[in-house]
Amino acid sequence: MFDSLANHTISHWMIESVGTLNGLGKGEESYPDLLALVIAVIVTIIVALGVKNSVGFNNVLNVINLAVWVFIMIAGLFFVSGKNWSEGNFLPYGWSGVLKGAATCFYAFIGFDIIATTGEEAKSPNTSIPYAITASLITCLTAYVSVSVILTLMVPYNMIDTESPLMEMFVAHGFYVAKFIVAIGSVAGLTVSLFGSLFPMPRVIYAMSGDGLLFRFLSHVSSYTETPVVACIVSGFLAALLSLLVSLRDLIEMMSIGTLLAYTLVSVCVLLLRYQPESDIDGFVKFLSEEHTKKKEGILADCEKEACSPMSDGEEFSGPATNICGAKNLPSLGDNEMLIGKSDKANYNVNHPNYGTVDMTSGIEADGSENIYLFKLKKFIGPRYYTMRIRLGLPGKMDRPTVATGRTVTICVMLLFVLLFIFCSFIIFGADYVYDQVWWAVLLVILMVLLILALVFVILQQPENPKKLPYMAPCVPFVPAFAMMVNIYLMLKLSAITWIRFAVWCFVGKFFSAFNILLMYTFEYIALFYLIPSCYQ
Repeated sequence: MFDSLANHTISHWMIESVGTLNGLGKGEESYPDLLALVIAVIVTIIVALGVKNSVGFNNVLNVINLAVWVFIMIAGLFFVSGKNWSEGNFLPYGWSGVLKGAATCFYAFIGFDIIATTGEEAKSPNTSIPYAITASLITCLTAYVSVSVILTLMVPYNMIDTESPLMEMFVAHGFYVAKFIVAIGSVAGLTVSLFGSLFPMPRVIYAMSGDGLLFRFLSHVSSYTETPVVACIVSGFLAALLSLLVSLRDLIEMMSIGTLLAYTLVSVCVLLLRYQPESDIDGFVKFLSEEHTKKKEGILADCEKEACSPMSDGEEFSGPATNICGAKNLPSLGDNEMLIGKSDKANYNVNHPNYGTVDMTSGIEADGSENIYLFKLKKFIGPRYYTMRIRLGLPGKMDRPTVATGRTVTICVMLLFVLLFIFCSFIIFGADYVYDQVWWAVLLVILMVLLILALVFVILQQPENPKKLPYMAPCVPFVPAFAMMVNIYLMLKLSAITWIRFAVWCFVGKFFSAFNILLMYTFEYIALFYLIPSCYQ
């Protein structure tokens, strides 16, 4: 955007003075973007200064971005033309092109993990995190769709500027003042996106290093900023280095495939955990709820301990009087306790044998465990609902999962993942055979669809775990299975070179994780080697 405002003098000077870099497999050339490196370093410093400073900076940029979005909507209405959507200009590449563009531009919805990674710093994560994710999703979806509509109605799709389309669409109609107004919002919006990418990464590194998956020094928390400064510096340096050397298209596709894979794994985990026996879920929930009782390293643990110690289970954080660090937004209980248990009920804890199945205030079994979709289905079918459940072999309300049913679900989910991958691959790469209605291609598609439905039905026949957490995915197993299919399909729409880079990326990550674990065990054995003789002495 800065380069477009300067009439591309920055890029021309860099190409003439420094030179160009190959596009790493796509044939295009890019120049070393020193300005992108400087901007990434500045945002990294802002993120490292703390949550309050970062959020304030983020809010200012968001207000500017929303104001410019309103300006684009109003000003663009004076230049729209229906002719730009006629004569084959609407969906010129068909739905296949739409899905390929969605796979490439999936990075537009990559920032929602910021909200999930700030659970330790949220006041009431039980309510604030789901509402924030929903509100942000609706707002961003409305903004993206509306801007795309205005853009394609103002300029034909084959005349859209690929470098800075929102700025140049007003220039095409002679409205030069709007170019600079849109530039302010575009710079603010892109800075927010950069902030959204750099904000959660240090917290993810902090959590992984605390679990021993990364080096321990990355979990160091500064006593001044109360943030994982080392993790901020490492992630910011890597982001700045990539923005300097790697082309924009390559970075976008790598972000998209990584996000799609992460969302696919979330869907797989929802299917696996929902049908596991109670003992397994008990261990999982208790691990989350008791994690805050373990001794943590760094000033963040001390702050949390001081904030929690004078209060009983279930009480909210009442103020800064017991917070020695001055962090008013630290939760009173452990962050995982807040995410799992109810913060407003004193007797609601995971140590109770009927956690999640009985209303702890009345002692009556929670009939509200049946979701609204099941209630509507019962009302629609009527008395034949229970007869249909028996004939289909669906589990009853009192049925509980066992080790055998949990193993059955695990096998079905793994087979479902493989089958969905084969199905989406055939739909994409064998689409010509399907469109031409070649008998063996149509038969193969029908067979795979039937196998997918059969696996989903087998999963549906297994009893679910009765324990209820505050927020759970609805319509299991249908929603997770559909999400897996859509995510795998979008991943396969990306280029082959992106998949190669992705494989190398996973291999490098696995190598460093294995090296870190090996190093940790080596130090433990060395310590035991010197400790055991001293104990005998």
